[in-house]
Amino acid sequence: MLKSMRAFFDAREILEVETPLISSAGTTEPHIESLRTDFRDKSYYLNTSPESAMKRLLAAYGDPVFQICKVFRDDELGPSHNPEFTMLEWYRPGFDMHQLMDEIEQLLGCIFEGGGCVFNRLSYRHAFEKHAGFDPHQAKASDCRDCARRYGIEQPVGLEEDRDEWLDWLLTQLVLPAMDDANFTFIYDYPASQAALARLSEDDTGEVVASRFELFYGEVELANGFHELLDSETQRQRFENENRQRIEAGQSAVVIDEHLLDALSHGLPDCSGVAMGLDRLLMVMSGRPSIDRVLAFPWDRV
Repeated sequence: MLKSMRAFFDAREILEVETPLISSAGTTEPHIESLRTDFRDKSYYLNTSPESAMKRLLAAYGDPVFQICKVFRDDELGPSHNPEFTMLEWYRPGFDMHQLMDEIEQLLGCIFEGGGCVFNRLSYRHAFEKHAGFDPHQAKASDCRDCARRYGIEQPVGLEEDRDEWLDWLLTQLVLPAMDDANFTFIYDYPASQAALARLSEDDTGEVVASRFELFYGEVELANGFHELLDSETQRQRFENENRQRIEAGQSAVVIDEHLLDALSHGLPDCSGVAMGLDRLLMVMSGRPSIDRVLAFPWDRV
């Protein structure tokens, strides 16, 4: 699999790079926790993604780049999670997210023996309208709660009036289980409130949405991609807002990545990027039911 991937990127003159696994800043994303390590009385973070350093290279040189590396996430262990896993990440200057989705299809078509990969594409709105019966961009938390009651879905304690938490819950409990379980599905144009590091744009209805997509095989999430945000001040505001959310949820705030913000200020080329979990992809390729079946050293053997 790795050999085929490297040949794919080499044929397209996408440069393989190597960046540090340890950073002075962690992710502010409330749903992801960074593993920490100490050096000379200062705390550092093990990367949850090589995104920041790769964008710093993009800002400096502007060339398309890819990387295959280990990444780390605290408190993630289960059938599709391991605290240490392998990620493929690449960035394409001049691409929008739909062009990058095209390239993902080409990559997976090359590495799946015999080909025959089928890819579906659904907007986030269409996916919810089709499988949950409402427009997620216009919905309130109360609409999501009503949907859960209507379909007999468990209502976890603590979601309260957090609309995005409700949408995430319904996505995993209702929308994804309805997907084609033997083929790939792209879901794109996420709610603007879930933009993370993606730019905002208007969809075909005029709704402001995040230029973000995710790739699934059945219910298994494989990749998360953005038409990248270029504005450093907007990104700083998002980081600060995420830290506020963390504090409100009883989590600790995380050091904001000033190096990334400096790179955005310097000038990131118009580009799209994507991160793909390779252990999960290998699960799909080999038909294995859990991630520990494709790891030489799963967590209970490290």
